[in-house]
Amino acid sequence: MLPSLEISKTEAGVIFSSYFIAYMFFSPIVGFLADRIDVRVLLALFLALLGIGTFLMAYSTSLIEASLYFMLVGIGASACWSPVVALSQRWVSEKRRGIALAFVDMGAPLGGVVISMSMPLTIAAFNWRMGWKGLGTLALLLACIAFFFVRSRPVEKPNLKNPKRTRRICYPVKEMYAEFLRDVRFWLIGLSYLFIGFSALIPLTFISTYAVHELLLSYESATTLVTVIAAASMAGKPVLGSLSDALGRIRLMMLCGVLITAGTLGIINQKSFMTLSLFTFVFGFGQGAVYPLYATCAADYFSKESAGSIIGLWTFFLGIGSILAPIIAGWTADVTGTFTSSFILSMVAAMISFFLLLPVGTGIYSGNSAKNH
Repeated sequence: MLPSLEISKTEAGVIFSSYFIAYMFFSPIVGFLADRIDVRVLLALFLALLGIGTFLMAYSTSLIEASLYFMLVGIGASACWSPVVALSQRWVSEKRRGIALAFVDMGAPLGGVVISMSMPLTIAAFNWRMGWKGLGTLALLLACIAFFFVRSRPVEKPNLKNPKRTRRICYPVKEMYAEFLRDVRFWLIGLSYLFIGFSALIPLTFISTYAVHELLLSYESATTLVTVIAAASMAGKPVLGSLSDALGRIRLMMLCGVLITAGTLGIINQKSFMTLSLFTFVFGFGQGAVYPLYATCAADYFSKESAGSIIGLWTFFLGIGSILAPIIAGWTADVTGTFTSSFILSMVAAMISFFLLLPVGTGIYSGNSAKNH
């Protein structure tokens, strides 16, 4: 899209950030709604918006149009995380939250593997606009699937002719928000989420461009790195997710920060494609588990009935980091002429995220939370 629309790396970052602006502001809203209305309807509606926005991306002719269309994609995508996380937590026991959400979230990297392999072929056969049309059509299909097959809550006795749904507890909104907003752990985890999101998004956004323009790899080799990240993410989610059920969520979240730091460090100025792929795998292994681990710990430290609202608010923090990351990294690359400095920013952000989690992991802050309700 860069040469076709005649835009710079910084402007490409603006398009990507428009998605996260919408995603950030709508995530708390859909997270709150997920605790109170039928998730089936919520997912179907927002997936339809995602599909429409994605399809319209194929008709972008300017920076402004692309940004507006991708913002619509962000609005639709905002319902694809917090409500899904809250939904998955309702269907499993407390001891299996980590591994359950890890398997649910494996759909994302699996999609990444399929798309990273099929998109170059689609673009080569047609053009980049056809790629957006295909993705938009897929999202609209998913909206139909969500509407007909998603069930918001488990039933107490499925074998009964008229099963009775489990009792829903909705705490007063003001009381619920006041409780966890006073909890220091809410803010530490939220800020850590911001920095780890900032860190992870830089390599995710620019590794292909970096590989082609600075390491002088072929486009096929560069897209292979995207496949490596997706495959590593698929491996990291169940492994680290299951370990978090046994060893503790915060410890594994901190480990993800270490893996992202190490992987990004190894990517910088790497000449060997095999070694580059290895460090890319390390990065992807840690990055893939980040989002389900942070989401799962909402039910660990707070009420399961308010998990959607909390995850939605934490996603707002994530959105801030995700908005800033491509713009700052793209601008830094334009100014310095290299993505090396951008990857260094990624490493620093991952380390800050690690240290923000230390007080929570060591139990320094263990005050009351909404879970006490």
